[in-house]
Amino acid sequence: MRTRYQVIRRPIITEKGLDAKENRQTLVFEVDPHASKVEIREAVQAIFKVKVAAVRTIALAGKERRRGRYSGYKPDWKKAYVKLQAGEKMPEYAENV
Repeated sequence: MRTRYQVIRRPIITEKGLDAKENRQTLVFEVDPHASKVEIREAVQAIFKVKVAAVRTIALAGKERRRGRYSGYKPDWKKAYVKLQAGEKMPEYAENV
């Protein structure tokens, strides 16, 4: 069984991710590719002490990377959009960016 810190790998701190956080009450995380929506919901609620309204996930394929004549692929990964319930305070994990 995975711990909640193995389910949630890291927050996605990009322009699009921060816009979703500020305008749509949605947090964006890189998660374990085998994690279910229920596991993601429970992990976010336990770590940040907030109530989750909905979880959307997307599985992304790794991109091809080249180093000179050698090529390979980055690993596949999974992204989760976690919408908080109305009235919940947004956790601050991307200050001074």
